[in-house]
Amino acid sequence: MKIRNASDADLNDVLTVARAAFERDEEATLVRDLLDDPSAHPVFSLLAFRDNHAAGHILFTRAGIEGHPHLTASILAPLAVIPEAQNQGIGGALIQHGLQALTASKIDLVFVLGYPDYYTRHGFEPAGRLGWDAPYPIPPQNAEAWMVQPLRPGVLGEYRGRVICADKLDRPKYWRE
Repeated sequence: MKIRNASDADLNDVLTVARAAFERDEEATLVRDLLDDPSAHPVFSLLAFRDNHAAGHILFTRAGIEGHPHLTASILAPLAVIPEAQNQGIGGALIQHGLQALTASKIDLVFVLGYPDYYTRHGFEPAGRLGWDAPYPIPPQNAEAWMVQPLRPGVLGEYRGRVICADKLDRPKYWRE
């Protein structure tokens, strides 16, 4: 497997992976919209290849924390792996590669709304109980799906607040896990 930064020339591969992974167009449309959204930049868009074919994609977009403009944050959304390559470590490798790139870029926090059983294996923990509110309220039955991972020591205990996402992600429908 090879992981590299996705370029503009890779857009078709990125969208094909999203469509295959989610079996619908909504996530592919969101990815395309976020890549075109200046408020989402800088983005980290990574593609994983298996046998020279795109097998996975992950997107991290810029986020902010209300009342704490000095904190840097990112939102992981979405992570996609084509069905025939799932459960083979591609998603985890994309997450780790992305977290390393974000750490090197001095990002303080990474947030995700996803499956707790999966993302906790990659160092994420429930964000709400640590004082980090999603851009829109998460239904109580899904509260554990809103997660955070600090990339700088001490930031979790010192701060709390509402996360501000990119304009194209700032829609209630994206926060209903």
